[in-house]
Amino acid sequence: MATTTAAPRLPLSEVNANSIVSAPATSASQKPGLSKKRKADDDEPEYHIDDDICQNITISCNAVRAKVRRFLESGEMKVGEFQRAIGASSTIYGKFMNQNGPYKGSGSSVYRNAFAFFKLRELNGVKITKKKKVEGTTAEKGGKAGTKSDTNFEDITLEGEEENEVPVYDSCDEIRRKIRQYISKTGMTQAAFAREIAKSFHPEKKISGLAAFLGKKGPAAGNTSSVFYGSYVFFEKMRIKNKNPKTQHRLGMEDAWDGMDFHAIHDGSGPGMNVKTILDKVSYVVGVNQSVYQDEFGKPQVVW
Repeated sequence: MATTTAAPRLPLSEVNANSIVSAPATSASQKPGLSKKRKADDDEPEYHIDDDICQNITISCNAVRAKVRRFLESGEMKVGEFQRAIGASSTIYGKFMNQNGPYKGSGSSVYRNAFAFFKLRELNGVKITKKKKVEGTTAEKGGKAGTKSDTNFEDITLEGEEENEVPVYDSCDEIRRKIRQYISKTGMTQAAFAREIAKSFHPEKKISGLAAFLGKKGPAAGNTSSVFYGSYVFFEKMRIKNKNPKTQHRLGMEDAWDGMDFHAIHDGSGPGMNVKTILDKVSYVVGVNQSVYQDEFGKPQVVW
């Protein structure tokens, strides 16, 4: 009876974390041409933080700051946890986040590391977890008509909103009129309204000084107040949601504050009413027998 001799078995090589293991031979029953897919239990990311695509920054400093604020708003991480994740101290983090402008902070490690952090998440399909909102039946207990759904603007995002730089096209007096009308119509308290307009900011901020703002008078009186900016964003979203046309006052504001005048170009404030400089305290140099007054849109006008 003939005997067969098995081929000698090759010795096992040493295996370490860097070893390349050959894939098993394809069996005859396997169909060719199937795409290679990652195993569900393979948690090694497809991209890495040091990949060029994560290191080549493609968005502005303001856009990165907006991403940071939106991420922290989600509650997925606390500020301290995020600082540790991007290797930033609270000092350099705070300095970068408090700056404003597309290039302000471009040399900061927070700018580079935060961009890489979010880009890596995006490439690996990790999405920001949104906070679940608890809806109520009325805007305030004992309120009249205002409901929570009336102020649900999740599907509306204004230009510049994420950077807290929405161009404002209402005068301060017009915003005061809208606030009084809305509170009277809905029965909402001033405290409840302040909580609503706090959502106009990213991240949300505590609003104070509503009564003080309402007590002022003048088209530019209170233009730097958080109440003014937050209320404008609130009412503009409501206008868009309700599909209401722009008023004559709004159209006049767009013409008056188109960002093409000397002061807007000089200070870089851009279109929309200036909300950073107290307009009522601005000094102007005029000629003899000339004076300056504010028109209904809060713009300075020279008269002889």
